[in-house]
Amino acid sequence: MSLVSRLESASLAVETYVAAARAAVAGKVVKAGKVDRRAIEAEQHIVHGFAWIATYGEALREVAAWARTLDEKGALGETERLLALTVFSEYCAQLVGGLPMTQLEMIRPGELDLDAEAATLAAATRDLVREGAARETREALARLVRAGKGKATLEQTGLEEEFELIRDQFRRFADDRIMPHAHGWHLRDEFIPMEIVEEMGALGVFGLTIPEDFGGSGMGKTAMCVVSEELSRAWIGVGSLATRSEIAAELILIGGTDAQKHHWLPKIATAEILPTAVFTEPNTGSDLGSLRTRAALNGDHYVVTGNKTWITHAARADVMTLLVRTKADTTGFDGLSMLLAPKQRGDDANPFPTPGMTGGEIEVIGYRGMKEYEIGFDGFQVPAENLLGGVEGQGFKQLMATFESARIQTAARAVGVAQSAFDLGLSYALDRKQFGQELFAFPRVADKLCMMAAELMASRQITYFAARRKDSGKRCDLEAGMAKLLAARVAWASADNALQIHGGNGFAMEYAISRVLADARILNIFEGAGEIQAMVIARRLLEEGVN
Repeated sequence: MSLVSRLESASLAVETYVAAARAAVAGKVVKAGKVDRRAIEAEQHIVHGFAWIATYGEALREVAAWARTLDEKGALGETERLLALTVFSEYCAQLVGGLPMTQLEMIRPGELDLDAEAATLAAATRDLVREGAARETREALARLVRAGKGKATLEQTGLEEEFELIRDQFRRFADDRIMPHAHGWHLRDEFIPMEIVEEMGALGVFGLTIPEDFGGSGMGKTAMCVVSEELSRAWIGVGSLATRSEIAAELILIGGTDAQKHHWLPKIATAEILPTAVFTEPNTGSDLGSLRTRAALNGDHYVVTGNKTWITHAARADVMTLLVRTKADTTGFDGLSMLLAPKQRGDDANPFPTPGMTGGEIEVIGYRGMKEYEIGFDGFQVPAENLLGGVEGQGFKQLMATFESARIQTAARAVGVAQSAFDLGLSYALDRKQFGQELFAFPRVADKLCMMAAELMASRQITYFAARRKDSGKRCDLEAGMAKLLAARVAWASADNALQIHGGNGFAMEYAISRVLADARILNIFEGAGEIQAMVIARRLLEEGVN
């Protein structure tokens, strides 16, 4: 049997195990035909564990599909074969032995009463697991990674030629205009220079997914992934700059009036204006239903009062997508509305010159270049015509409609950060000599880098899969959430291990890996913290099973 057929057979065995896990968890949290909220909170460990099990199943399915596509094209080389074998071996072994949700939390078959099912999975994948974990396999992959200086992680992505051409264009831009300066900008905690922002605007970054009728390029989420990935590889600050434009544009495209679309979208597409997303409040975090910032209609404008926090790029933005409560007597989602709130662009000396706004910077260890702020609104005015969609009470629904794209892009940013960590770790391991030989010659160093490459490939494939579903008009909240969940963990693990390869030097701020580690840490927090993401994935799958 060919390797591709063996991968597909193993993937089917994992799917059977995922189904058994869903049934086991449903038996504890589904009551009277519905997912019980209190039960899933009480059983949080196994519920979240099930989400991780299902995410592994999806990732392995996409890796097998990637291998099949390459094989049919005659492009499945030895490096690709060994990367696929390595990640299948590791993930199947974890499914039957213990899957790490975090460094401190494992989900094991016995916790779901799945010992028998795990034994069946182990038997079905035993040869694959042994072959992937064999020293000969690791050494063969290490030789290929070393010989290619890591290029093999990007040589066969499975994407069509048009996307690879886009990658080449933005890789050159990232290498020439961002990478030589990114670490200095980070250390000095500076804004991304406006000339870089303007160049990105000229390259079409901010209008990539905006339809051509509104001044954009009219491309899909797969193109967005490639661009976000390459820019984030250079520096996540630059890779994330377009996120605010993506969110604002999608909000307007989905929920805006025709007048709002024609007014705002061309300006966003050309970077004439820079948006920011203003959703989070102190003491609410992911609990958007508890938002308290109030917008009261007074004649032809809304008057906004309240506080927001963790607002990225707030000072230099020209317009805010501002989530507020327009119905004072409500306490849930129904009373929330979205405003397109213009403001004056600020700077370090005077971040918020707009009347009715005050605020200050939140100093952060990473994810710099745009800066984070807390903002206070007291009498801040927004024209009534800037109510998104022209109808109050639609804000939460409008925001939820953007989560698929936002999480796909976050997964792509995580893939870019993981690629950066891998590149830095490999370069250091090849250049640094210890005990008369390069670091890469030590098996545990090479093993780390090989596993980074394998997980990087898997997270890239699940991210592209989510993007393709979105581009085809299919619902993909589940796939987007899984891609974000896995890619964020892979980025952190890659950065942590790359720093370990650097040894003490990795802890020195002068080395770029120190920045990448700090940047990687945020990925498991924003756009849905890992715990929230796992709950969303599990609940969706459990409800799907009930219905």
